[in-house]
Amino acid sequence: MAVTLALLAALAYGAADFYGGLATRLLPPGAVVLRSNVIGLPGMVVCAALVHGRWTSHDALLGAVAGVTATTGLLLLYRALARGTMSLVAPITAVLAAVVPMAVGLATGERPAMTAVAGLPVALVAMVLLVSRPQSDAGGGMPVTELLAALGAGVAFGFFFVAIDATSHGAGLWPVVTSNVTSISLLMLTAAKTGAVRAHATGGETTAWIVAACGVFGAAGHVFFLLATRQGLLTLVAVIASLYPASTLLLARIVLHERIAGRQRLGAVLAGVAVILISVG
Repeated sequence: MAVTLALLAALAYGAADFYGGLATRLLPPGAVVLRSNVIGLPGMVVCAALVHGRWTSHDALLGAVAGVTATTGLLLLYRALARGTMSLVAPITAVLAAVVPMAVGLATGERPAMTAVAGLPVALVAMVLLVSRPQSDAGGGMPVTELLAALGAGVAFGFFFVAIDATSHGAGLWPVVTSNVTSISLLMLTAAKTGAVRAHATGGETTAWIVAACGVFGAAGHVFFLLATRQGLLTLVAVIASLYPASTLLLARIVLHERIAGRQRLGAVLAGVAVILISVG
């Protein structure tokens, strides 16, 4: 069950990144993150109420930390997606988003089965291959500022995974609700000072649907990930959830007609092998 939930999280996160990347070509990253979080919040609250969790101050604090890291990661990611190639940026963030919680999980005593352990390096290699593109296709390589933004986003997402996993099982889904509310609060405070979001209050009907899709998929990804951590080890769940670039690449191929290089196809195959190994373990 943990693997299935983690895969659903990966699919949802990949779709959210795709639509978020499209939205940031039309709106500032801060406006996209704020609007998508507002759209995703009601569904989160409904799900949390159905699960009947009871949170503590400890869970609330961890949820707030998760909100700060998620907001930081999304702002950096969408900045990179708006200026870089979507099929390069998303996989770069995934590598670090997997490595950080994997390292924390192993350091805190998690010991997956041997077959699952064998799947971890396979998954990391798959992510690296997903990043790889011929120099001619990459347009001379990614600018340093976009590369740093993508790397920073990956680290932030990794710590988001760690913070969410550290919440108590009895808290239900309320930690992700707290995370979402924290993110909205931070962005609204920033908007109140800069007026950046109000300055782009209109974006057209198409933009609204794109942002809405980003919000719905992002919220679903958070819910699926939290449920997955309740069923399995962070070391394994985070790695599977971090395979989200596969769905981002697929959507980029179908909608934007971006070319998928041979190495990336091999990466997708290895990602499937990794999931199988981890599932068996």
